[in-house]
Amino acid sequence: MKSYSLDLRSKIVVAHLVEKMSIRKVAIRFGVAKSLVQKLVKQQQSEGNLLPKHRGKPRFSPLAGAETEVRALVAGHPDATLDELCELWGQKTGKWVSRTALCRPKQKLGLNRKKKPGIVAKLEQKECKN
Repeated sequence: MKSYSLDLRSKIVVAHLVEKMSIRKVAIRFGVAKSLVQKLVKQQQSEGNLLPKHRGKPRFSPLAGAETEVRALVAGHPDATLDELCELWGQKTGKWVSRTALCRPKQKLGLNRKKKPGIVAKLEQKECKN
């Protein structure tokens, strides 16, 4: 559900505080819940504004600030899959992370999985040199 506009929020608070209407009458007049009127009046008095709160909870990466460790781990094991890197990270730090949590910093740092050249690629390189 979207937040109520600042205009409506201010009208609700003005009706209660300035016009001295009861909370129930303000709720009926504007077609909102009594608890919303109470919340807005309390927010105006405590914070001094009627801005809507941010919805949802903040999400933090378990690897925030560990760019150098991720870079060193990938440099030490360039052929490791994400699952293997997660396993190595858990053994190194004692904190287990998901594939997604490890993939995000790798992408931000531009660390792609580098595969070892196969036997065919090595033979082609030798043929090109000759």
